[in-house]
Order: sequence, then structure tokens, then C-alpha cells
Amino acid sequence: MSDKINMAKKPTYSNSEILDYIKSNPRCSSNDILNGISQEMSIATLKRSLQDLILSGFIVSIGELKSRKYKISSAYNIIRPIDVEQYFEKEIDERVIQNTFNHELIKSTLNKISIFTSTELDHLKSLQDKFKSNSTKLTASEYKNELERLAIDLSWKSSQIEGNTYSLLETERLLKDKETAAGKTKDEANMLLNHKEALDFIISHPDYINPLTISSIEDIHSILAKDLDINRNIRKSRVGISGTNYKPLDNEFQIKEALEEMCKLINSKENVFEKALLALVLISYIQPFSDGNKRTARIISNAILMHNQYCPISFRTIDSIEYKKAMLIFYEQTNINPFKSVFIGQFEFAVNTYF
Repeated sequence: MSDKINMAKKPTYSNSEILDYIKSNPRCSSNDILNGISQEMSIATLKRSLQDLILSGFIVSIGELKSRKYKISSAYNIIRPIDVEQYFEKEIDERVIQNTFNHELIKSTLNKISIFTSTELDHLKSLQDKFKSNSTKLTASEYKNELERLAIDLSWKSSQIEGNTYSLLETERLLKDKETAAGKTKDEANMLLNHKEALDFIISHPDYINPLTISSIEDIHSILAKDLDINRNIRKSRVGISGTNYKPLDNEFQIKEALEEMCKLINSKENVFEKALLALVLISYIQPFSDGNKRTARIISNAILMHNQYCPISFRTIDSIEYKKAMLIFYEQTNINPFKSVFIGQFEFAVNTYF
């Protein structure tokens, strides 16, 4: 991932200490912070650090000039930087996690914050502008060919993340020529074919997910579950997730309520990037189906991008383990920062690779 997409300024050592002090002393002044931390710095340096933290969304200021106070933002726990490798140095039973579904996250927290910093949004917007400029220069036939290439890549990578062993070349032969690969299972071929069918559906029906509804999510899932041993309905029983002690909701009515709240949240957001990223993580977090949740999330997220004429994402260069680790951190900490990095990096890759 390039340096320029490391948007949210990760706190330096001094900024980390500043954050720790503000967490322990909410509504503190700059003088309180200066006297309370061990780092030696000038008041001017401290104020620059505080401004950086405000711009990153980690803290907020209250009052003006000499009466100004600082506190941790409501977005802090969701967007704070997490060292992924350090996080997974602890084994599954050693990690301190939020092991149950956070009802307030969707109902009240996420609708009050922006999950992207202004710097991140500026970068994403510049990429989208590049996509628009490039795509308008293509003929209808050229654009269709690029979309087909992306669809093959997405079908392959999305399936690979779920354990499918088809190579990219084998996937291309299957989707273009219906040629199955030797030594592969029928389910693997069906998974790939279903991805392509789901993508073809949203390309042909770009308004289908606007507004996003439970029924539209169920319909996409049904396409992805076709000819596979997957229940197509909202699950009525408990489901476990490998690699984590996080337990999703196990009550059908609560699952539907969470989906309703999620749709309401996503439909209320004005920024397309927020809509797409929230769909990507929250469908996976809710786990409404017995299987195929992350596949459904990736298709719905792309449907939101394409409905708004934004560049779709293939996820082609993301490492499957990196993707799963980012998702596990959201399950366990409701922290979106690692997954946000995945999203930004893959959007950049898509813009620079296709169209």
C-alpha cells in the first residue's frame, strides 16, 4: 500500500501519551495536558498535535480560545489506529474483546460520526475523479470489457477468501467458457458462477439496492447461495465464526431488527464511500445468514458504488489472511481502521488497474 493512502495520522509517541491523558482526564485544557504528560514540548507544539488529533477525528474541542477543553471523540474507539500484527500476537482466548453484538453501534454511534477523515475523503474523491475521467474516454465496448475483467477478478478473489481453490486463470475459463477445472469440486464452480450472476444482476439493475432493504440483501444472497448447501433465509439459530470468540446475534427477530437499523443507517449517509464501507463491514458483523455473509457484503458494497457511478472494487490484491484479520478486529473491537485501510487500498488499486 502506498504511503499516500496512510491518511489518518497515526499518533506519534507524544500523541499517544496525549490521547492517554485526555482519556483519563476528559474536558482538560492544553495547560492541563502540558503539565500532565512526561514529554517535554512547547505549548505551540502541543497545540499542533492537538489540531492533528482533531483532524484525525480522535478528539474534539469544546469552547473557544483560553476556555477551550478537549475530550476523546465518540468516533475514537471505532477509528483509532490498531497495530494488526501486535493485536494477533495474543491467541484467541487471550484477547480482551467485545464478545457480543453491540446494539448501540448501529443504532446510535455510527450515525453521529464520519468514519473517514477529511484527508481520506479528499484522496478517495481524487481517485473517483480519475475514474470518471478515464471511463468517459472509453467506448461502450471497452468499458464493458473492463467491467467484465473486474467481475472475473472479484468473483475469483471473493471466492478465494472463502476457501475456493480455483486459480484466477481457471476462474476466467469457467466464467467465460464454462470450462470447469480438473480436480475441483462442483461447489467451487457454483460459487464462482454465482458471483458472476450476482454481479451481472446488479449491473443490469443498478437501482436495485437504492434504497437498501432487507429484501434486496436477501435477494443478492439467494443468487450467491444458488445450488450450494446454504439456507437462503435469515437464520434462526446460532452461528459460530472461526478464529474469534465474538458471538453474533442468535435471535431471528433481533437479526432482522439489526438489519433494519443497518439499512436505515446506510440510506441516511450522504457519502457514497461511507455507505459502501459500512455495508461491507456491517453485513459481516450482523451475520444474518448461516453462510455467505461476507460474499453478500462484498457484492452489496459494490452495488452501492456502481449505483452511484463510482468505481467498483475487485479486492484482487488483498491477502485473504489480511482481509480476515481486519474483519476479526471489527468483530472483536468494533474498530474499523484496519478494514478502512483495506477499502482505501483496494479502491486505489481498482481505479489504477481497470477502466
